[in-house]
Amino acid sequence: MADPATYRPAPGSVPESPGVYRFRDVHGRVVYVGKAKNLRARLNSYFSDFASLHPRTQSMLLDAAGVEWTVVSTEVEALQLEYSWIKEFDPRWNVKYRDDKSYPYLAVTMNEEYPRVTVLRGTKRRGVRYFGPYSHAWAIRETVDTLLRVFPVRTCSAGVFKRAGQVGRPCLLGYIGKCLAPCVGRISAAEHRRLAEEFCDFMAGQAARFTKRLEAQMLEAARAEEFELAARLRDDLQALRRALEKQAVVLPDGTDCDVIGLAEDQLEAAVQVFYVRGGRVRGQRGWVVDKVEDVTAAGLVEHFLGQVYRDDPASEQGAGLAGTGARGQDAPGEADRAAVPQEVLVPVLPPDAVTVQDWLAARRGGRVSLRVPRRGDKKALLETVTRNAAEALALHKTRRASDLTTRSRALQEIADALGLDSPPLRIECYDVSNLQGTHVVASMVVFEDGLARKSEYRKFEVRGAGGTDDLAAIREVVTRRFRRYLAERDQAAREQAAGPGQVDGEGRRRAFAYPPGLVVIDGGAGQVEAAVRALTELGVTDVAVCGLAKRLEEVWLPGEDAPVIMPRTSEGLYLLQRVRDEAHRFAITYHRARRTAAQTASELDGLPGLGPARRAALLRHFGSVRRLRQATPDQIAEVEGFGPRLAETVARALAGPGGRDGHADGGHADGGRDDGGRDDGGRGAAAPRGQVAR
Repeated sequence: MADPATYRPAPGSVPESPGVYRFRDVHGRVVYVGKAKNLRARLNSYFSDFASLHPRTQSMLLDAAGVEWTVVSTEVEALQLEYSWIKEFDPRWNVKYRDDKSYPYLAVTMNEEYPRVTVLRGTKRRGVRYFGPYSHAWAIRETVDTLLRVFPVRTCSAGVFKRAGQVGRPCLLGYIGKCLAPCVGRISAAEHRRLAEEFCDFMAGQAARFTKRLEAQMLEAARAEEFELAARLRDDLQALRRALEKQAVVLPDGTDCDVIGLAEDQLEAAVQVFYVRGGRVRGQRGWVVDKVEDVTAAGLVEHFLGQVYRDDPASEQGAGLAGTGARGQDAPGEADRAAVPQEVLVPVLPPDAVTVQDWLAARRGGRVSLRVPRRGDKKALLETVTRNAAEALALHKTRRASDLTTRSRALQEIADALGLDSPPLRIECYDVSNLQGTHVVASMVVFEDGLARKSEYRKFEVRGAGGTDDLAAIREVVTRRFRRYLAERDQAAREQAAGPGQVDGEGRRRAFAYPPGLVVIDGGAGQVEAAVRALTELGVTDVAVCGLAKRLEEVWLPGEDAPVIMPRTSEGLYLLQRVRDEAHRFAITYHRARRTAAQTASELDGLPGLGPARRAALLRHFGSVRRLRQATPDQIAEVEGFGPRLAETVARALAGPGGRDGHADGGHADGGRDDGGRDDGGRGAAAPRGQVAR
């Protein structure tokens, strides 16, 4: 590792101009590329205060051994040069988007004498028009099979085409009318190419022209009493309409746009794009990215736009399906103009939105609108795309966590980083949730062999001194959990001495009788010390403890002044993060339930004649206070323990001032969230019940 001070540029040597800079390692390899409006100010930020930098930025500077820069005239030129260098050098510390799966495209080989319709994946080829991406190859074949009735273009391979020409007989498709058999000369090369171009025009969104033409020909044939021809044209028209029905209309104004949705966590992000042409969703594609840099959501959007729409011909991914049909690289810039639509909808604007918009306009050769939709159909569509991104990120994490080899490596990396004698096969994580010191609760989640063990989850109602602050709450919860562990361990020892086969009086497994290999606390050094103090007071010395701080993903060990920085690509860090996030989610879920129950109870507390039993009976019968407010006195009187007079009193009290405007319908007492977002990982999944530890 090199000391950044050894290669810091001399004072005054860096110009105050727009430009692009490159950090290189000792072997001369480019490890990071960046751009700046002011090169001097940007580079000074790397070297002025090393300790204040993000840990990932510190790692990049230690990995580098030198820096160089190139001055350009405008910010747009700097953006273009940055994207070009990222593509050329593939720096390890720059954000890189990778497909979350391999997507198939419908391709028309316009570079051949007799163009062919086929399914292709991977790198785009010169002179080929692409339509897609599609989710599945069978969806492409289904679409092609429908359209071959109207556009009987060649679909056979080169070998089949050549063999048919040698023997003078077409393949089966030529006999059933789904190919005009150019292999045996039934149609000329020029006529076949024109048919292929019409197929491409239809796929590019010009469907109305063909449907109107077929309808006119059908009516003309019917007037001429050529009913067989009219029937065939009718079937062709229905085939085109069936193909169009499979593409949902999402924007009634016929807009051409790309809609980009983003979902992220501390280490990774997922991006989904819907390609909308003519108001219809013509395709979808997804990417997953590792956050190598310290990057915000706006920065992720900027990186994504650059990598997707730069000079690679398929910015390709939406181009053909997308509406105009990318033609590979037949002419400079043609593919780019096809790929960039008139409008790009994003969840958040990039830091320098004007520069990025100008760059996109230059790629397209025309005006491009880059904006965040605020209302209407476009906002609703963006929310749908964002949900797809959240699902993709969750699926990616599930696949990553389900791999046995990956889990084993993660546990070993945790053991190595924390200095444990063996991998922690059982990990417990604790988190505290409260709102300004009220309804303080905590959660305990358990991971065994790298997988969540939801039956072992526990909820804690924090009471006593633990309700004053997070440190006291952590100390109380850890004390209660391990006091139970010691009690159940001793009880198990007594039962074992009494005779084999004894577990407990009810034959249940002792949930707290198993000590964890590692206790993880959601927090930093203070929370870790509170947990260690609780264990020490109980005499538990054989359980390892660490904390995971959310802001910088730092791992804190007891008695250490500096945190352990695990590599960003570490599977061990990924597992610790999953454990911590699950504990946070579980604590938030329980905390909200407590707040809702408390708010609901407060609505009925002041009603005359209602004790705890009658309040519970009302809630059981009606389900919520909102439904109770809507009930008549006769309906209330049907509840056990309520007579006509008491029912009338309750109905009148609930209908009084404020009775109709409360939050007793299950809403949050504070009208909002205390975690800034969803508590279910973005999927709306129900939280495991767990048990309340008393």
